[in-house]
Amino acid sequence: MTETPRAFPQDFLFGAATAAFQIEGAAHEDGRRDSIWDAFCRVPGAVVGGDDGRVACDHYHRYSDDVALMSRIGLQTYRFSTSWSRVRPDGGPVNPAGLDFYDRLVDELLAADILPWLTLYHWDLPHGAAG
Repeated sequence: MTETPRAFPQDFLFGAATAAFQIEGAAHEDGRRDSIWDAFCRVPGAVVGGDDGRVACDHYHRYSDDVALMSRIGLQTYRFSTSWSRVRPDGGPVNPAGLDFYDRLVDELLAADILPWLTLYHWDLPHGAAG
């Protein structure tokens, strides 16, 4: 019998990726301020349906459930981005509550044997620091 070649190399890692603004929600909680995307979404007609990131997928509150789902489907990696509007809301001092969210997320991922891969910047600057 002939063995079918593998579609992926043995050391290939399966994962998923998100962007903070598109998934986190909690737009004005724990010290987060507007990002350039929050401001853009308020421009009439800029976004189809007037959608914004106030709730998004509510990952900020549901990250534990999200990580459990990632584990259940067998993901080995998760690439996420930092919301600088959460970490350094005004482009100045660090917001401890913002860092705490990412700390909890990384701990949850590691506990589920999922490698966290951080994207430091994914087009999401604090609005006050943009101009």
